[in-house]
Amino acid sequence: MTASYPPPPWHLRGTLHAALWQVHEHRLPRWPLPAGVRPLRLGRRCGVVTFWVDYRPGGTLAYRELLVALAVRRGGSVGACAVEAWVDDSRSLAGGRALWDIPKRPAAFLFDRSAPSLPSTAMLAGRAPEPSRQDPAVTALHRPLVRLPGRLPLRARLFQPALDRRRGPCEVPLRVSGTVWLTRTRLRTAPGAPLDYLAGLRPLAACSLRDFDFTIGPAERRHTA
Repeated sequence: MTASYPPPPWHLRGTLHAALWQVHEHRLPRWPLPAGVRPLRLGRRCGVVTFWVDYRPGGTLAYRELLVALAVRRGGSVGACAVEAWVDDSRSLAGGRALWDIPKRPAAFLFDRSAPSLPSTAMLAGRAPEPSRQDPAVTALHRPLVRLPGRLPLRARLFQPALDRRRGPCEVPLRVSGTVWLTRTRLRTAPGAPLDYLAGLRPLAACSLRDFDFTIGPAERRHTA
């Protein structure tokens, strides 16, 4: 039975850790993109952003997520395509796929909230009922460096290919604001594990967004013949 999920828009709150990676195109999987959407390249390197997100109670849903976005362009517009995502909530999984064509999969997570000066995150493969008994598939350590003043507002768009061929691709408006910390992120993964294409790399930049307010709006779908 398919899990029920809230209608859009979703208003979410919590903390996220983001990192920007520059990756040679030969290392990356061949992710599907909508027609007319191309990776944003610098030479033969693509921009990839990882998001470790702890959505807290008080928003539409509370869950944890690891999302990978590829920087893309369509014509003169720059945005992102959510190419991989894992969540630990069945409603988020079902809603993400049905509402916005985000290819979410189930996973278990460990988010260490006990040391805000050095937070760590880990994702375990599959639906681990007792994640502490399994070795993490991928882990990250986020070291805060400098807090930026004020709350930074950002707007962006996702360009998503249709997961169901009976409908067209969609654009998804995003809006977020929160307190920004510049950080240093270190990632550990293994061959065959999620994000193995980032093994041995260091991000170009990283930041944490604390106490954020995030809105993901209804999809704007382009119908195809």
